[in-house]
Amino acid sequence: MTTTPSLNTPSISTASAEEVAKFARLADTWWDPAGAFRPLHKFNPERIRYIRDRLARHFNRDVRSDAPFAGLRLLDIGCGGGLIAEPMARLGFEVTGIDAAEDNINTARIHAIRSELAITYETATPESAFDYKPFDAVLALEVVEHVSDVAAFVDATARLVKPGGVCILATLNRTAKGLLLGKIAAEYLLRWVPPGTHDWRKFVRPSELASAVRRSGMTVVELAGLSFDIATDSWRISRDLDVNYVMMAVKSRAA
Repeated sequence: MTTTPSLNTPSISTASAEEVAKFARLADTWWDPAGAFRPLHKFNPERIRYIRDRLARHFNRDVRSDAPFAGLRLLDIGCGGGLIAEPMARLGFEVTGIDAAEDNINTARIHAIRSELAITYETATPESAFDYKPFDAVLALEVVEHVSDVAAFVDATARLVKPGGVCILATLNRTAKGLLLGKIAAEYLLRWVPPGTHDWRKFVRPSELASAVRRSGMTVVELAGLSFDIATDSWRISRDLDVNYVMMAVKSRAA
């Protein structure tokens, strides 16, 4: 992509203009399994299984049914090209995807139309979504490490979760192992993602994210790692939180 992206980032936002521009330039490559977002395509099946199974347990839904989450609303924050939004829609959720980069939203809209999926996509951030009705489930996957203020981002995200609803966040841990594997190896040795995709200083420790989640009025109910298995060339949910991890939180019904 050679054109300068159009950034409709609201003035009150934790979205970093530099980060938004960086991902907007990659918008056309979202659905290329061998392109810049190849790692997302590789671990997407495991992420989807995790999200599906945890939400099914929380909402008492049967994943063997055709549309187990019919009647529930889901918000995908930082949806990119729709790699998570589309599977969630196929599972029966009424899905809204938001992203601070307009080019990403345009890519997602076009792909959803081609896939014959009814998904609402908007150029927005959690801070700008004041008129949104709270959702049963809110996802913020691989977004936290790109925002300028983690606590403010989590606060804005929590506001969009319905009382009794679920929020699932996924990010990278600021550890030596996270630097080695999540930054140096992924960007410069294995070339999984373009160099400069991540800033290790923005990686977030689980304790820091959990603290922000608790201050926002939600309760952490599960913490899991997402690990790469070299032997099988695949990703799996694990207990290793040193690099990639997923946090599930629930908002009190009294909120």
